[in-house]
Amino acid sequence: MELFPESTQSQLFFEDMARRHGYRAVAGIDEAGRGPLAGPVVAAAVILPEDFDLPGLNDSKQISEKKRNQLFPMIYGQALAVGIGVSRADEIDRINILQATLLGMSRAVMRLSIAPDFLLVDGITPVPLSIEQKTLKKGDSRSLSIAAASVIAKVVRDRIMLAYDRLFPEYGFSGHKGYGSEKHRSAVALHGPCICHRRSFAGVKEHCETP
Repeated sequence: MELFPESTQSQLFFEDMARRHGYRAVAGIDEAGRGPLAGPVVAAAVILPEDFDLPGLNDSKQISEKKRNQLFPMIYGQALAVGIGVSRADEIDRINILQATLLGMSRAVMRLSIAPDFLLVDGITPVPLSIEQKTLKKGDSRSLSIAAASVIAKVVRDRIMLAYDRLFPEYGFSGHKGYGSEKHRSAVALHGPCICHRRSFAGVKEHCETP
């Protein structure tokens, strides 16, 4: 829905404009983990108050892991609602990464304690829900709601990968978080994939046993 132009004055511009059009619960949505060879894709939806102020909040890819972990409880402390949605590796293999990402985003929205009436979605693909929404290219650097969701999704996914590292230490998940580093690819070649690997992804499928 094209409610307002693409130009922005602040990182709350899109939230403010949605409210001026009568929407009251504006949720920013983002994901983490589309590219890795292992682990889930994690989405987050965040509804922020109108007076939200958290210096240093930006796209999770632009800030350090230490800073993300500092911001995580602060976002939870100020947000009106936070929802998290996870799509597992087997779901990614079954329906493809784009559809699994959209499924995770839908789950995140449905788990908000406040029902949103407008969504700001990072990227170019709308979430398959009957809620008014606007997609934003590079939205995590243009909208504070999306930036907050970016941080939440990234921290949650990293914690999941640390748990996997304890279960499957031979892959080194604590270091690369499932991304296709040389060390990770070598481990897959040596040990074969584990339950959290995406068997439809190049770098993994070559090492899967054929039926």
